[in-house]
Amino acid sequence: MPAAGDKVPAAGLRREAAAPILTLTVRRKVYRPAGAAPVEAVRDLAVSVRRAETLCLIGPSGAGKTTTLRILLGLDRDFEGSLATAPDLRIGMVFQEPRLLPWRSVEENVRLSLPRAERGRSLDALFDELGLAEWRDRYPRALSLGMARRVALARALALAPGLLVLDEPFVSLDDVSAAALRAAVFGSAAARGAAVLMVTHNVPEALAVADRLLLLSGRPARLAGEVALPTPRAERGRDWLEATRRDLAARYPGTVAEG
Repeated sequence: MPAAGDKVPAAGLRREAAAPILTLTVRRKVYRPAGAAPVEAVRDLAVSVRRAETLCLIGPSGAGKTTTLRILLGLDRDFEGSLATAPDLRIGMVFQEPRLLPWRSVEENVRLSLPRAERGRSLDALFDELGLAEWRDRYPRALSLGMARRVALARALALAPGLLVLDEPFVSLDDVSAAALRAAVFGSAAARGAAVLMVTHNVPEALAVADRLLLLSGRPARLAGEVALPTPRAERGRDWLEATRRDLAARYPGTVAEG
């Protein structure tokens, strides 16, 4: 069974050869707070995402992952570098917190994410797919955290994104809820041919779902390593996951914890 870094099979080579749908280069990102010394958050970081792949961004706390996401989403343009996307690329974003409007129903929260001209279209299939059909008229206060995150996922997927960006989407969920939501997220993305870029601290989780890993150093965030995972997901059993995690911890001790 191939390990991380082994030769990528033909399907992987075709994915490697595909043109990126998004390319970000950050030569330097510096925060300059008033009355305090400048803080360099990111330096010499390059991220590219190809169609229908899953890319996981892993780094220590405070390393600049959220800053990188803000730049990638176009929310922060004050950096040295460049951002290029495929024409008409739609990006759906799922944050750590669901960020639902409490005075709007589940369905209204989802529809508000759509361009005005698309807000009247049917969302029946999407709500059925995510197990939200019976919750359409409920308000966020009636939802568990796991259900609220399903609504946030529905809001992102309603856009029919070519790229789904996830910021620690399963953090603080119990194992059963996290597994169910993870299956919904990646099943929905695969069904739509969407690429996924996920930020996570959970290395076993990343190893289970990713095609590639981008490993970041501490601040200022730099690319410590890029690792292809050619082993098919169905063959990534417990032994493979643990052996690969130990290998990454040995190679990238500042990024991947040993335990």
